[in-house]
Amino acid sequence: MNWIRFIIALIILAGLTSCTDKQQAKDSRLALMKTTDPKPIVTDGKAGSDQAEKIKHKVSSFPEIYDVAVVKGKKGTLVAYKVKHLQRFNMKKIEQKMTKKLEDEFPKENFTVSSDYKIFLEVVRLNEKMHSGSISDRQADKRFNEIVEMTEDMK
Repeated sequence: MNWIRFIIALIILAGLTSCTDKQQAKDSRLALMKTTDPKPIVTDGKAGSDQAEKIKHKVSSFPEIYDVAVVKGKKGTLVAYKVKHLQRFNMKKIEQKMTKKLEDEFPKENFTVSSDYKIFLEVVRLNEKMHSGSISDRQADKRFNEIVEMTEDMK
């Protein structure tokens, strides 16, 4: 009788352990939907950090968007954002509205706007490297240009 209880306890324990593995996998998938809210970065020194902050604030004011990453480089500004799930049907309109508003507000700036998640991740990685100091401003500007090139290739 004790062996049966022991076997049942082992089966339950094995079932609980497999559930936690599934829960961890589910949590990692949910990271795609979480807000990271990275600080705006400037690859050509700190001269444009105020403008990058204003751009981020302007884009964050859109109700359809829940996360924004901004990189200001020498030749332009990259704005990567995540759209709320139910607004994904209107992504083209959101991008057009956002681009128009940014160009009206900052006419001298050259904007690249992307809602692609891969681009967002690349910007977040660049942001992390810049804040940790593992990449120089020159390398960051080179990486910024590569990311902008990726957005143009995806169109």
